[in-house]
Amino acid sequence: MPIHKAIIPAAGFGTRMLPAAKSIPKEMLPILDRPTIQFVVEEAAAAGIDDLLLITSRNKRAIEDHFDRDAELEQRLSSANKQSLLSSIQSLMAKVTVHSVRQPEQRGLGDAVNRARRHVGDEPFLCLLGDTIFSGGSSPAAQLVDAHRELGTALIGLEQVPPENVERYGIVGGTEIRPGVLKLDTLVEKPSKNNAPSHFAIAARYLLTPSIFDCLDRTTPGKGGEIQLTDALKLLLRKEPIHGIVLQSRRHDIGNPVDWLKTNLLLARQDPKLWDQLLPLVRSLLQ
Repeated sequence: MPIHKAIIPAAGFGTRMLPAAKSIPKEMLPILDRPTIQFVVEEAAAAGIDDLLLITSRNKRAIEDHFDRDAELEQRLSSANKQSLLSSIQSLMAKVTVHSVRQPEQRGLGDAVNRARRHVGDEPFLCLLGDTIFSGGSSPAAQLVDAHRELGTALIGLEQVPPENVERYGIVGGTEIRPGVLKLDTLVEKPSKNNAPSHFAIAARYLLTPSIFDCLDRTTPGKGGEIQLTDALKLLLRKEPIHGIVLQSRRHDIGNPVDWLKTNLLLARQDPKLWDQLLPLVRSLLQ
């Protein structure tokens, strides 16, 4: 079945970005000239997604508003001959229809995904976390869609991490059936260095089958009463195969101030004109 639906869970508090994220959703913090979550929607649209669901919360109305029209602003820009300032978002909205649903309580990523049950129905779908973007190489969404076309299973995007960092991530174990593709047999949340089944970490991108919803219903809440998606994926693994796909692009997390600033600088470096303006400042700071 072709993949044309995606969901973006974006309901978390963003506590690592406080106080900046107190009234502005962390997913709306800018990377260069656009909010972080717009990069995520652009990634989905480029992979052929035309139907996208945002899972937000009552304090994140700004995300929903960003993907809606603002007639007054458009009129003002048109009068000033500055329509190009909105060209990226208008072009994006011509490709993908964005819906939204709210997660009433902060009950974890698994609960957020479960809010998409009615919207996705019986179709496989992409799940892209809204506070992580990628650059370089094939995009994660495109890689997962291509892999699903061949393998037909649920998929988890992976990145290889240093052994000393495995305790920060969900780590998978399995058999590498060919370079960059693993048939998974276990998932472990934040294992110790000595108990990790591999150095492959779950990297904020998934392609899920509808069977995940039954597994989410059967997942026992963990710490803080949260439903963990990793726990539901363990149940899914008992019912059907799951493959891991090593992502070709570089991951950028904007969940804390240092990583957010790094991401801005790294992406600015990829724009020669912008970097020419920033380079004198960078050099002066290094002196």
